[in-house]
Amino acid sequence: MTAIRAISLHGMPLFAAGTDVAREVCAAIDRAGEVLASGDIVVVAQKIVSKREGRLVALSTVEVGEEARRIAAETGREPEMVQLILDESTELLRTTPVAIVARHRTGHVLANAGIDASNVDGGDSGTVLLWPVDPDASARALRAEIAALTGVRPAVVIADSMGRAWRVGTVGTAIGCAGLTVVEDRRGTGVDLFGRTLQATQIAVADSIAAIAALAMGESDEGTPAALVRGCGAWVGEDDGPGAASGLRPIAQDMFR
Repeated sequence: MTAIRAISLHGMPLFAAGTDVAREVCAAIDRAGEVLASGDIVVVAQKIVSKREGRLVALSTVEVGEEARRIAAETGREPEMVQLILDESTELLRTTPVAIVARHRTGHVLANAGIDASNVDGGDSGTVLLWPVDPDASARALRAEIAALTGVRPAVVIADSMGRAWRVGTVGTAIGCAGLTVVEDRRGTGVDLFGRTLQATQIAVADSIAAIAALAMGESDEGTPAALVRGCGAWVGEDDGPGAASGLRPIAQDMFR
């Protein structure tokens, strides 16, 4: 297999509503001395996509309902934050002082419906950032915009840091995807070293690439909200594909319900 590389993209600005993410990514690739090529994957942090799409909310503007007040009293959390979590979710799975585990309306299960104040201008004074309305649609749009600027159609992954049920710590996870195999299903087709047919192997390709890129981008004050991943061209396709939502486990198979 070709060596896999993740190149962090430096020198990008602070993003705001309307900032041209595609143009800034392409400029950062140029600054890195790289030329975008077929089979490349551009991974961008969810925050810059959300900022571009104007998904900032001031908690002071949120109207709080009775359910949010009840949960806030039980967990010691801000009622306005709880209300936003309810608004962004289809159901709450756990409510604790540490985190509210929610099923986001996109289907992803994560803490606090992905709502965050870190690396957000005004975060200290009550401004928070929501996920994009449709991360897969955002990834498809970004892919098309990069192609229009460069003539090359890289795969695009929108990544956010998420926890895992059986492990400590967060890992980069694909919440939006275009042009990339999300899950490679090897069941019944691949074999192990002893020739046994694989029965359960499904490779989380998009999440693995998001995790690689997250290590290159960093999680705090690095200021590198995008990375270029190379060496994974076997999973890059011309079509946009089904998106990150195709990698979600169906609710009927949820082992924690």
